[in-house]
Amino acid sequence: MADRSRLVVVVSVGIGQIFAWGSSYYLLGVLGEPIARDTGWSSQWIIASLSLGLLVSGAVSPRVGRSIEHFGGRPVLAVSALLLAAGLVVVGAAPSLPVFVTGWLIVGLGMGAGLYDPAFSALGRIYGEHARGAITQVTLFGGFASTVCWPLAALLQEHWGWRGTSLSFAVIDLALVMPAYLLGLPRESRRSSPVDGTREQSAAPPRPNGLRVATLFLVAGFVLASMIMTIVATQIIPIMQARGISLAEAVGFGALIGPSQVGARVLEAAFGRKQHPIWSLLVSATLVAVGLAMVAGPARIVGLGLVLYGSGSGIRSIARGTVPLALFGREGYATLMGRLAMPILLAQAASPFIGRILIDRLGADATTGVLIGLAAANVLLVLPLLPHARRNRQPEPAVAILP
Repeated sequence: MADRSRLVVVVSVGIGQIFAWGSSYYLLGVLGEPIARDTGWSSQWIIASLSLGLLVSGAVSPRVGRSIEHFGGRPVLAVSALLLAAGLVVVGAAPSLPVFVTGWLIVGLGMGAGLYDPAFSALGRIYGEHARGAITQVTLFGGFASTVCWPLAALLQEHWGWRGTSLSFAVIDLALVMPAYLLGLPRESRRSSPVDGTREQSAAPPRPNGLRVATLFLVAGFVLASMIMTIVATQIIPIMQARGISLAEAVGFGALIGPSQVGARVLEAAFGRKQHPIWSLLVSATLVAVGLAMVAGPARIVGLGLVLYGSGSGIRSIARGTVPLALFGREGYATLMGRLAMPILLAQAASPFIGRILIDRLGADATTGVLIGLAAANVLLVLPLLPHARRNRQPEPAVAILP
């Protein structure tokens, strides 16, 4: 690829991911309480607006995947930044709760077109089966989304309020993220649509029965992992407090997860690239299961358990993009990623409510037990995929880049 260096592409997509996640998924973590205090709106509805946005993102993901397969990632990711900005303008200017929720539905369109799965799809279309390194490097950027955007949002909130913060992130999406995509990503050759009723070229090609079964295990595993990690993200502090750990200690333990994610991704980038990514998926699932089991143990090992859990979570983000590419190849990869993203995002949207129901009805200890059981089941779902790790696919050339 002569026109654009890999470094430029990775940095452009990586910067976009930091602020795409920071201006959507992570934003209410800082602004939720200030919004409720200022407006008197129900805090449950404020948080539910993010879940509704995730539902929208899941619903549009298959179409997003087909669009990237057909047009390339550059225009789709640029539109995602525009949609995020538009949604945040509506959010920041919302005079009522229904308008606020509408803004988050628009943000959901931007999430569906601009978070990890579309970014991975864009890299897969550009680099083909050589995309693993680029995907890993982009997740390193993404791992700093909360590190960068939570303090920034808190600072903006202190000076300009939640409305000014929402509008400021809209400006960032328009002035930084969208230009990064337009200037940093190459313009790719458009793939023609079919003229008859046959399966279009952009769709995933027919797969042998073995790979069809592998797809089912893969989807089930990704959905389970997504549910586990969303429940942990939203409920781990209450779970630790219910076990007698103070709020300060619980927050300190929880803060270990982010650095562990990034550290594990660095190690995967350094040592895992020569191995089939299915092995990384197995390591990820195992670390999550062992880590959660340690969280259920004595308080002295909770911190180590969350480090292992965070490491598994970080590696899983890479495996989510690289395993489908290794199993099924470049052709139809973006379409496949769009299809995979839909059940994952729908599960993510429902998981905060599921987690809350589990804690209310079963208690913290039983909820942790359920999470451990789900994590163990996830390890078992990876095992049938291991035979595919022994099959070495021949690399395909990257898609043609227009001058």
